Amino acid sequence: MGLITLSEVKPGLKLGSDVQTLRGNVLLQKGKVILPKDMEVLRAFMIQQVDIEQERMASSSTATKGASVSAGSSANDKSGERAGKTGNVTTAPVVTSLQDEYEKMVGLTKNAFLSSLAAELPVYELRTQLEAVFAHLKQYNVLTFSPRVMQEHDYVYHHAVLSAITSYQLAQWIDLPSKDWMQVAFAGLFHDIGNNKVDPQILHKPSTLTATEQEEIRQHTKYGYQILKQAKAINEGARLAALQHHEKVDGSGYPLQLSGTQIHIYAKIVAIADIFHAMTLEKIYRKAQSPYLVLEQIQSEAFGKLDPAIVRVFVQRSTQIHNGIRVKLSNNQIGEIVFSDRDHPPTRPMVSVEGTIINLMQQRQLHIQEVIG
Repeated sequence: MGLITLSEVKPGLKLGSDVQTLRGNVLLQKGKVILPKDMEVLRAFMIQQVDIEQERMASSSTATKGASVSAGSSANDKSGERAGKTGNVTTAPVVTSLQDEYEKMVGLTKNAFLSSLAAELPVYELRTQLEAVFAHLKQYNVLTFSPRVMQEHDYVYHHAVLSAITSYQLAQWIDLPSKDWMQVAFAGLFHDIGNNKVDPQILHKPSTLTATEQEEIRQHTKYGYQILKQAKAINEGARLAALQHHEKVDGSGYPLQLSGTQIHIYAKIVAIADIFHAMTLEKIYRKAQSPYLVLEQIQSEAFGKLDPAIVRVFVQRSTQIHNGIRVKLSNNQIGEIVFSDRDHPPTRPMVSVEGTIINLMQQRQLHIQEVIG
């Protein structure tokens, strides 16, 4: 079909090439099947022509052939069924999802953490289950993934597993060698394990902590390093992440007031994952925050607190494929992300609400309050 004018475009056609704005930003990607909502976007950006995939022209002419082939296949299937009754029975492989493997990982992590003060960490067992989780990594979207079931007192274990997954993904995004990826995942998984040695009444205290209690909380970094020193198959980088994930690049963190290159790369990665999931997970005494607001806060922390290069990659990559995500705005309107301009913060995309395009970069009084799915 090739190039056609916008007036000729109909829902169901497939794009033969990317649709770009006048500034060269990709609006809709090649291969996307056009939906009614996409028509609104094309009109909003005053797109004149689009390239449609050639094969769509032939689809109607092959429909009749497809029907006859289908009928023939049906007959063959029935004869195959009869033959199958006398042949060997084959069992379909068990198919698991990211959520299935994630839940197994949370359970395993909970058992490991609860016994960590009295028994050796089952690192090899944890690694095997992490590998099962990472086999489904393509299903993981840090902005939209949410546990199916979360008991309020299991926050610690969900936070650990989510920090492990996000740290692993971030290590890939910043091009760390593949030999580091699993160790970075361990760093994310175990970064707060030192909390096991902190008084639970202080750890879960809903009111403001005293100076003494704050100091006790800060000891979890040292406790964690000590626990991990006894663990096998974990490298020094993962141990240092437990010790250093609250250090800041300007030297204002704890426990050692390290700065810049003194902080291990694993700790810099885990610090970002830790903050993101601590703020976007539901807690007993605090509601989950919007991932977009948290990304904006992480961006602000990049000035002197977090590693700016890693923050930049995290924000850009996590929002790279968010077109199509349904969101609730701060004025309670429900819409769908339709476009992000690479020249503006990706935390403030364009959102389509009942046919109207809202540019959050221009309407600063609004923000994305909640990701619906």
